[in-house]
Amino acid sequence: MKAFVCTSCTADGGFLDVVRAGLSEVEVEGIDCMSGCTRAQTVAFRAPGKVAYLFGEITEADMDDLRRFVVLYRASPDGKFPDARVLGGLRLKAIARIPG
Repeated sequence: MKAFVCTSCTADGGFLDVVRAGLSEVEVEGIDCMSGCTRAQTVAFRAPGKVAYLFGEITEADMDDLRRFVVLYRASPDGKFPDARVLGGLRLKAIARIPG
């Protein structure tokens, strides 16, 4: 599993460090732009053979939901969730769910 954080959404790119610190068990890579500019501070997750997710308007306040997502995503064989409510507030911040 890998997480990607847009580094062009914030002026200083410091949000990448926030996500790296908050998701220390995940490889987190900064990406110049993920085209989620209308919902700045985007974070994406992908793993081989699983659905990929793109979330927008992510803040430090979402770190608990991101950590919960990581646990659920790892446990899911295909990255899908039968009920999006398990994602907490992230279900309202989803921009895209991309087939694996």
